[in-house]
Amino acid sequence: MSKIDVLNVEGKKADAVELSSNVFGIEPNIAVVHQVVVAYEACLRQGTHSTKNRSAVSGGGVKPFRQKGTGRARQGTIRAPQWAGGGVVFGPTPHSHALRSNKKEKKLAMRSVLSGKVADGELVLLDKLAFEEPSCKQAAAIIKALGLQDKRVTLVVDDDDVVSYLSFRNLPKVIIYAASEVNTRILIDNAALVMTVAVAKQLEEALN
Repeated sequence: MSKIDVLNVEGKKADAVELSSNVFGIEPNIAVVHQVVVAYEACLRQGTHSTKNRSAVSGGGVKPFRQKGTGRARQGTIRAPQWAGGGVVFGPTPHSHALRSNKKEKKLAMRSVLSGKVADGELVLLDKLAFEEPSCKQAAAIIKALGLQDKRVTLVVDDDDVVSYLSFRNLPKVIIYAASEVNTRILIDNAALVMTVAVAKQLEEALN
């Protein structure tokens, strides 16, 4: 078990919690993390890029000049690739860029990122987020109390914690996600990863 300090919203140590070493204390597998992130970003590509080859370009149905006697190289159509306005040779065509990663690789990648965050001191655990109503001012005060106001922060909250989402969503450099949304790309793309103990337990249960 890995023992991690828990802070309150004032940035002071409130407790310590033991989390599974299988999730928060493994040796990060950098190769698998890279593979999963590349696959995730590849799936985001639309793949709609397209060009027209010589058969798709309109016009050029008539031979531009006679075959012999002009002193020029013979030409069959002005839509050949060597002509301005002609077709494109070996241009991109619409296709899927999707890559696949299996479930074990995805879980290993997330465990590796979480363990790396713990080792680098970039995982911040809070005891709770208790907003009575949405308040961007209170949210900004929490980020400042944690000393993260100048860092890119990823905040992970419970799926039904709408009030916290509304409070943090407009803060600069802070991106907020529900626990069910997180993946390797989200967990790694920040300078500080903030979550409550309850969310950490949810991830521990899902990744164990």
